[in-house]
Amino acid sequence: MVSAVFVSVLNSSMVNVVVPVIGRDYGVTEAQVGWVITGFLLTFAIGIPLYGRAADVFSVRRAFTVGLLAFAAGSLLCASAPSLGMLVLGRIVQGAGGAAIPALSSVSVAKILPPGERGSALGLIVSSVGIGAAIGPVVGGAVGSLVGWHYLFIGTLILTAALIPAALYVLPDDSPEETRGFDLPGGVLLGLAAGLFLFGITRGQVSGFDSASSWGSFVGSALAALGFGWRIRSAAEPFVSPTLFRNRAYVAAVVVGYFCMLANVSALVFVPLLVSEANGLSPGQAGLVLTPGAVALAIISPLAGRWSDRIGVRPLIFAGLATMLFSVLSISTFGAGATPVVVSLGMLGIGAGFALANSPNVNAAASSLGPDEVGAGLGIFNGAFFLGGGTGPAMVGAFLAARKEADSGALNPLYALDAAAFSDAFLVLSLALLISLVAALGLRSTTSKETA
Repeated sequence: MVSAVFVSVLNSSMVNVVVPVIGRDYGVTEAQVGWVITGFLLTFAIGIPLYGRAADVFSVRRAFTVGLLAFAAGSLLCASAPSLGMLVLGRIVQGAGGAAIPALSSVSVAKILPPGERGSALGLIVSSVGIGAAIGPVVGGAVGSLVGWHYLFIGTLILTAALIPAALYVLPDDSPEETRGFDLPGGVLLGLAAGLFLFGITRGQVSGFDSASSWGSFVGSALAALGFGWRIRSAAEPFVSPTLFRNRAYVAAVVVGYFCMLANVSALVFVPLLVSEANGLSPGQAGLVLTPGAVALAIISPLAGRWSDRIGVRPLIFAGLATMLFSVLSISTFGAGATPVVVSLGMLGIGAGFALANSPNVNAAASSLGPDEVGAGLGIFNGAFFLGGGTGPAMVGAFLAARKEADSGALNPLYALDAAAFSDAFLVLSLALLISLVAALGLRSTTSKETA
C-alpha cells in the first residue's frame, strides 16, 4: 500500500510539472490542456467513495486489483496518446482506477490491523505521500526535458504492473460471508455531489465563480447531495447507513481532515507563487523552499502514527493543527515579502504540523467506525480529504486575485512588508485551521489501552 500510494502521488506530481509542455506539443490553449488535470480529478473524486464501499461488499483485494488494472490501462493510453483528446481519455481512466489507492490504503489498514496497531502503518502511508510529492516534480522535469513527457506514463505503467501481482499475493481475500447489496445509485449520487462540487470550483477558477458553468455545477452538486440523503434513508440496503452521519467522532475527523488538507495544499501551491513574485526565484529555486516541509512530512508521519497508538490521537492532532496555525500566521505576518528562508521555515512548520495531525486523524476516523462501516466510512473520509486539497487552492486563489485587484493594505494588522495580498491569503488559511481545531474537540482519544 505504501508503494501504491507513492506511485499515485509521484504520477500526479510528475504530470503537473509537464502540463505546459503538453500544451505546446499539441498546440492547444491553456484551458484545453487544463483538462489533463481536470479530467483526472473529476473521476478521482467520484471514484474514491465508490471504492471504499466496494471493499465492504466485494473485498479489499478485488477492489484494489480492479483499480490498479484501470490505472495501468489509463497509463498505457496516456503513453501512446496521439492527440489531446486521447490523452484526456487516458487521464480519465487513470483517475477512475487511481481513486482505489487513497480510498483503500487506509481501509486495508483498518480491516487488517486491530485498533492500537494501526498508527504506524498509517504513518508510513502518509510518509510516502511526502516522498512522492517531493520527488515527483524533479523526476517530471528531468524526464520531460530529456526524453519527453510520454515516458512519464510509461514509468507509471511499469510500476503499476509490478504492483498488481504484489497486491494479489499480499492482500487477504476478506470477502463477506453474507452477500451484500451494492447501492450503485447512492454511490453515484455521492460521487456526483463530490465531482460537480470540484468541477464548479475548477470552472470558477478559470471563468469566474459567477459563470453559468460554475454556479450550475454547484447547483447540480447540491441536488446530488440531497438525492444521496434521500437515497440512504429510503433504500433497503443503502450505500451507507444514515447513522454514520450522526457519529460525532467520525464527522469531527472528516471536518478536521477537509480543512487541514485545504490549508496544506493551498500553502504548497501559493508559497512558490509568493517567492517567485516577491523574491524573483526561478521555479526550481521556488521548489527548494518547499523541501523542508516535505522532508518533515516524510520523517515525522511514521512517528506520529506510532505515537497515536501509544498516547491517543487527540494530543497529536491538536499539536499538529496548532503548529500549522502558528506557521501559517508567521508567513502571513513576517514571511510574505521577506527572505525565502523565513518562508521556508514556515513551510517546515506546516509540513511538521500536517505530519503530526494527519495519520492520527485517519486513525481516529477508522477507530470511530464499526467493522461493517469501515470501507464506506473511510471512502467518504478520503473523498472529503481529497476535496479539501482540490478546492482550497481555487478558493484561496480567487481571494488572492481579488486582494491584488483591490490593491489595499493588508488585513493582518501586524504585517508591515510589501506583499499584502499574499499576507491576506495566508491569513485566510488560518481560519481553515481554526475550524479544524474546533472540530477536533469532537474527536475521541483512541489508545491501545482504551480499545483493548
